[in-house]
Amino acid sequence: MMAYLVGSVSGRPIPITKNPCLWSQRLLSSRASTSIRNNNIAPVVQSICGHGSSSIHTFKAKAMIREEPERRFPPQHQHGQPGKEYLMDPRPIFSNPDYKPTNKLKGKVALVTGGDSGIGRSVCYFFAKEGATVAFTYVKGVEDIDAKYTLEIINDAKMSDAGDPIAIPTDVRYDKRCKKVVDEVVAKYGRIDVLVNNAAVQYNAYTLDDITEERLERIFRTNIFSHFFMTRHAVKHMKPGSSIINTTSVLGFSGSPKFIDYASTKGAIVNFTKSLAIFLIDKKIRVNGVAPGPIWTPLEAAALDDEDIASLGSQAPMNRAGQPFEVGLTYVFLASNDASYYTGTFLHPDGGLLDNNAIPRVNNNQNTENP
Repeated sequence: MMAYLVGSVSGRPIPITKNPCLWSQRLLSSRASTSIRNNNIAPVVQSICGHGSSSIHTFKAKAMIREEPERRFPPQHQHGQPGKEYLMDPRPIFSNPDYKPTNKLKGKVALVTGGDSGIGRSVCYFFAKEGATVAFTYVKGVEDIDAKYTLEIINDAKMSDAGDPIAIPTDVRYDKRCKKVVDEVVAKYGRIDVLVNNAAVQYNAYTLDDITEERLERIFRTNIFSHFFMTRHAVKHMKPGSSIINTTSVLGFSGSPKFIDYASTKGAIVNFTKSLAIFLIDKKIRVNGVAPGPIWTPLEAAALDDEDIASLGSQAPMNRAGQPFEVGLTYVFLASNDASYYTGTFLHPDGGLLDNNAIPRVNNNQNTENP
């Protein structure tokens, strides 16, 4: 059932579902009524955190043999990238209400690309909880609603001595625009201590003809060119002890027959991260990566077909998709001094997929025309 008109695009109201799993039911309410507290979210998070732990010894068989997987998410698909979190059902969970911050990032300035939704939103939230001043990028005209809500989330979560967050509309595919973003952050805050390269798009491919030159350029520019551009400009304003964190994917290590171009960009990020870590080691800037598995984010809602959404997470040994809040804290660790001896490495919040050889497979029967 559709309810709650939360905004408009081109003058048309946008409906959202009546059963959100976040407290974003009042998505664009005033700051005063936006609270990072909700009595219903804690049991959901507790259930997620505990799910799968008691049967982990049988995970490999479970992960690899699922003839008729149960439906994990209702039918839905968004046309076009990037995806929009406010349209998802259920909403992704970006925070854990039981989390107790300990000032791990107090006094730091963080720039997060693609921070308006999904994993990026969770990263912004946890960074703010840990004391960081946060700036993030988003795509203007497409992600305005998600960006506005994320700003409210950060403002509600941030420490009193942290700077006010900013949301910067841009297109990270182009070098000049990345430089403009960095210049704006430095002009406002004076420096950058943490850079998170997170923006990405994803498309499925049933035949190689689906991967057109235009699409190939867009996905490589968004997913990996932007890493080079942002890093090149940001590193000029980063001091020893700073951190760069790149978002790759389990598919960057395993490959994927259905997401060939996407997996290729994520593999490039793996090598970019390892190479950059050595390149910047004399500057004492750490470079690491996070390689999530199947996480319920707008990226999946916009890229997967109904069959894959229905079974998202079923091939992971933990037999479920992860939530953004289960990934966001890996960035906190890598950005903090707790990770002072980490560089050129990757954390894998993937439900056990990669380390247990349960590499995700997809139903790709339609690609026989163009192998």
